[in-house]
Amino acid sequence: MYLVAGATGNVGSEVVKALAGAGEPTRALVRDPESARAKLPEGVEAVAGDLNKPESLVPALNGVRAVFLLPGYADMPGLLAEAKKAGVEQVVQLSGGSAGNSDLSNAVTRYMAATEAAVKESGLPWTFLRPSAFMANALRWLPQIQAGDEVRVTFPNVPTASIDPFDLGAVAARAMLTDEYRGEILWPTGSVALRPAEQVAILGGALGRDLRAIELSNEEAREEMTAAMPVEYVDAFFDFYVKGTLDESIVRSTVKDVTGREPRTFAEWAAAHADDFR
Repeated sequence: MYLVAGATGNVGSEVVKALAGAGEPTRALVRDPESARAKLPEGVEAVAGDLNKPESLVPALNGVRAVFLLPGYADMPGLLAEAKKAGVEQVVQLSGGSAGNSDLSNAVTRYMAATEAAVKESGLPWTFLRPSAFMANALRWLPQIQAGDEVRVTFPNVPTASIDPFDLGAVAARAMLTDEYRGEILWPTGSVALRPAEQVAILGGALGRDLRAIELSNEEAREEMTAAMPVEYVDAFFDFYVKGTLDESIVRSTVKDVTGREPRTFAEWAAAHADDFR
């Protein structure tokens, strides 16, 4: 049995699909099994649990060989202790590219690094996934695209080799199903690095619209971002993309190495999700 946390989210849902598609017994950890069942592939078991309350996970962990986890839970040591007690043999932990950085003043780096440290200290076999930015982050432009043809973009000069969560889910599933990647850090990326305006243009093509990227200055970006998220996370992204402490433009062969196929392009992601923007 394989347990997937965040099973209805961008990445977790793709891990579930990959495992179920391979015919593997899969358990989806959700807050409300009744409402989640309609979103899950046929045959996937929905179980309730709160990852911030490790004691609530005992039933969900019963008979589980490997788990997929998201980062940043309130009691990672307690959660992992329950997994170890249940006999889990493998943890595939989603992390981030900055997790190996030494500057823990960055709020994102800090919680990623703390998550990885807790997994290592648990004594459980592990695989860490440090992907590039997600193509699905383009969904943040949805309200603007529904309102018109102009899309305000932050960090316009920063290219990222963004990955389709579909590919990340396939890599995670493979790591759960085999011992081959135990003790390894995998760095899944897309096949090409694109700037935000290039993504907007590709998305416009998928929608049959002439979308135009409006490139924000750093001052404008900080003002908009501060209205939407805590300032410590705004500072973290400025650290990554303005100071340049995180380079997500690097293209790696990880997806092909692990899955045997090339990663999906942003154009393929845009075509597959065009209806989400309409």
